[in-house]
Amino acid sequence: MALTPVDIDRLARLARLGLQPQERARLCTQLNDFFGIVEKMRAVDTAGIVPLAHPVDVTLAQSLRLRDDVASEPNQREANQRSAPAVESGLFLVPKVIE
Repeated sequence: MALTPVDIDRLARLARLGLQPQERARLCTQLNDFFGIVEKMRAVDTAGIVPLAHPVDVTLAQSLRLRDDVASEPNQREANQRSAPAVESGLFLVPKVIE
């Protein structure tokens, strides 16, 4: 599927882009190159290939485990809320802006 300059003009109008003629030509080339890559990928026979649940192999993922989820800094909620104009039950109170 090759885009023409007319297609680019229509897309630019729909996206409300003001393209200069040289930008239009460059965009047409770039989009056609992109669609060419997509067509090459679609041509690959993927029959019988099971989709991955995760992009990293399970055995490799176990060796790349993330660190334990533990707090690395002390809780300073009260110190942080001292300068707040209004606090209730450990939460910042803000004015209602939507009725």
